[in-house]
Amino acid sequence: MTYEEGRALFPVLERLAYLNTGSAGPLATPVLEAMRREDERAVREGRGAQATFKHTMGLREVVRARVAELVGVEPACVALTGSTTDGCNIVLAGLGLEPGDEVVTTDAEHFGLIGPLHVSGARVVVCPPEPDALLAAVGARTRLVAVSHVIWTTGAVLPVAELRERTGVPVLVDGAQSVGAIPATARGVDFYTVSGQKWLCGPDGTGALVVADPERLRVARPSYLSQASHLPDGSYVPKDGAARFDPCWLSGSLLAGLQAAIELRPEWGYDRAAELTARCRELLEGVVELLPGDATLVAFRPPAGEEPAAVVERLAGEGVIIRELPGRNLLRASVGWWTSENDLERLAAALRAV
Repeated sequence: MTYEEGRALFPVLERLAYLNTGSAGPLATPVLEAMRREDERAVREGRGAQATFKHTMGLREVVRARVAELVGVEPACVALTGSTTDGCNIVLAGLGLEPGDEVVTTDAEHFGLIGPLHVSGARVVVCPPEPDALLAAVGARTRLVAVSHVIWTTGAVLPVAELRERTGVPVLVDGAQSVGAIPATARGVDFYTVSGQKWLCGPDGTGALVVADPERLRVARPSYLSQASHLPDGSYVPKDGAARFDPCWLSGSLLAGLQAAIELRPEWGYDRAAELTARCRELLEGVVELLPGDATLVAFRPPAGEEPAAVVERLAGEGVIIRELPGRNLLRASVGWWTSENDLERLAAALRAV
């Protein structure tokens, strides 16, 4: 697939410079078609029919395998979730943390991670999103290091596997801004969450959780999908592998859409996204105040005299879609392999037009 062929699969790009994949990626026509086929099957054959159920359960395992391949692990290590927040909650509940325990995180995390940390029962130790600061914060009571692979506000990349190796403490990774955006592997850490709707450009309500050793994490919130068999009193035999942590049913349309989105990704996607991100920074240099970053998120201060929310609204009127980072006086543009140089030039021109 060439770049031109790939970009043409995203109808929104015909009109908009869509630069908000960090919130939700653009949907491609093959993804929509895959979802539509499964919905039509459900309408035609009945959602509760045995044939439909078996087909959807088969799709679960296909998607589990696709996600596993994407992040370099075995399918048995992958649970299918509805979001990265689902994954964080599953891990924090399963660890059984207590008031005497500590979890180390950064002051730049999304609420999807820090919300579950806050209710985990442990003391939350917060430090800057820097490797040395994280290493220094780990102490005798630290039960978990919980950080993003790519910081959602700046695009800074943390060496998560190195943190695991150097601390010897289990690491939970929020992969919302990494999987699909940069080459990312879940190997070398204990828990790694995946978002389906962001950089993978899959449907809303899809995601995954990688659990390196499923036997060592308690199933604290069992769903019907957790059990291989059960008794009337609720005691049960868990499924093998991380499938025991699957928290919810995913419709055939969601599964097929995520499968199509993953399979659509070109092998040259990461390189092109990196090149275009560098070009974005080049075009915005001197136009706005840029924050340092390493991944495909470009954060910057609003032009002088403008409020962030007003900038987002003004640019949307000009067909340029970015987002505000609330409470931080920051704006953020997301650059994907499907982005064009023209998209970035439209962004820079719109920011100049104050």
